[in-house]
Amino acid sequence: MKEGRAAGELIRVAGPTVMVRGLDAAALNEVVWVGPERLLGEIIRIEEGLATVQVYEETAGLALGDPAESSGEPLAIELGPGLLGQIFDGVQRPLAALAAAEGDFLGRGKTRPAVDRAQRWEFEPLVKVGDEVAPGQRVGLVRAAGRAEPVLAPPGVGGIVAALAAGPVGPLDPVATLEGGGTIPLLHRWPVRRPRPFRRRLPADVPFLTGQRVLDCFFPVAAGGTAIVPGGFGTGKTVLEQSLAKHAAADVVVYVGCGERGNEMAEVIDEFPRLVDPRTGRSLMERTVMVVNTSNMPVAAREASIVTGCTIAEYFRDMGLQVALMIDSTSRWAEALREISARLEEMPGEEGYPTYLASRLARFYERAGRVETLGGAEGAVTMVGAVSPPGGDLSEPVTQCSLRATGALWALSADLAHRRHYPAIDWGVSFSLEAGRLSGWFEREVGAGFGERRGAAMALLQKERELVEVAELVGTESLQDAERLVMETARLLREGFLRQSSYDAADATCSPAKAGLLLSAHLDLHAQAGAAVARGVPLRSVLDAGMGARLLALSRTPEPDVKAACDALSADAAAALFALEAE
Repeated sequence: MKEGRAAGELIRVAGPTVMVRGLDAAALNEVVWVGPERLLGEIIRIEEGLATVQVYEETAGLALGDPAESSGEPLAIELGPGLLGQIFDGVQRPLAALAAAEGDFLGRGKTRPAVDRAQRWEFEPLVKVGDEVAPGQRVGLVRAAGRAEPVLAPPGVGGIVAALAAGPVGPLDPVATLEGGGTIPLLHRWPVRRPRPFRRRLPADVPFLTGQRVLDCFFPVAAGGTAIVPGGFGTGKTVLEQSLAKHAAADVVVYVGCGERGNEMAEVIDEFPRLVDPRTGRSLMERTVMVVNTSNMPVAAREASIVTGCTIAEYFRDMGLQVALMIDSTSRWAEALREISARLEEMPGEEGYPTYLASRLARFYERAGRVETLGGAEGAVTMVGAVSPPGGDLSEPVTQCSLRATGALWALSADLAHRRHYPAIDWGVSFSLEAGRLSGWFEREVGAGFGERRGAAMALLQKERELVEVAELVGTESLQDAERLVMETARLLREGFLRQSSYDAADATCSPAKAGLLLSAHLDLHAQAGAAVARGVPLRSVLDAGMGARLLALSRTPEPDVKAACDALSADAAAALFALEAE
């Protein structure tokens, strides 16, 4: 950082919020070092010569009259090679490096560079001396530990290449010198609250494939789209996000643990490195960046953590990569906003949240998108935000504000989770605003008529819910055979299609093509059984034919063999039902 350009003194301390007098030349969102230990803070209000600063560290021990010094720069993070596989806190302090240097308990004012200054990479230029480099263009590759990462010209930096680096380069070394004296650094800084620029947004007509049948087929989200996952304790939010990290169509995963309990985050940090990436067979952490801020860490850093994670995701997007940004959870981030707002004595809104909660959430989710980058590549940031509504109440403010800013709702049901139905997506509550725009892709890639089959399956599940209510009043035996067949087919659809085990390698992920075949098999068997029942075959005889068990086994069938298995099941079912009619 630059040398501080203004100095002041503390005149008020209220938890993580302090008030400073004397920073007359400072600007909003400028970084300030507070107190003798130079705690990191950020200006969030300027009024009548007084600057209000939110401090990203514990403020206990600060006293009136302590010094405060502005930096002249906004809160920014380092972007460049060396980010993948790392675990940072909410302001991009590397937790592993700090733990090695300071111990497991982080001291106040302690920091380390996000990228190890001793690290070296072999630089391979992609441009020549005399070439003109534009902002966002790839100027070369760096290699370390068998992994290559591109080096981008930062936004706003470009010109004619006058010289190129030779040999190993470090984080602070320039990789190219431009005519006129400018340089392209290996590492550059970017303000976290400023979205990174791009050429243009691309249409949201390509799905973000998750590998989960219930999501991809019933409630799809576009690449560069947004989805929220509200659910109470024990409904499987963390397991679902780990499944998405492993199997979703993302080149890079940025996982933000925002305000979760320390023991839960410790489990996540322990489990992620041990997750095996199905693409490479190596650790999933090799293409993951984690930003962690637990509930016992300073509340202000929690507020910064999601924009830190988003800026890292945008950096990888600018490389032309598909990035999945997962936040767990936005409810804890909103609670941090509420606490900071209360200390600023702002007028509270619903349930004490600040009145600007909806606009702040919308501004954040707006940073998602599928874009053409400055370098001309195609990249996307797809956001999946977990929400922790108290008591599972989806009418609470954070969920409702998130719904207005996102394109899909993947609601988790405690009832389904208690019945060991995972992922516990409530198909009666969930929805996707992007399903219509994605229908053309599914018709082309999965097969004509996929939308009709999806609608038929949803109607079948809805009919089952209505029949369950009737059966609870009059009993199942009072229903007609055709109605009982609907309940049985819906049960098979729930157990054989909607339910998916993250721990079963044969069923942990499912392609859209396989999912389309499975969906057709369920509906075809229902149609065949329904026709037989209509012609007078007793329902019990139809159920005793044993086709249901074979239908359930299809989900674990390897993809190359699924079509043949579905065709054989359909032929055997037709023969069995014909024999029953002949009897």
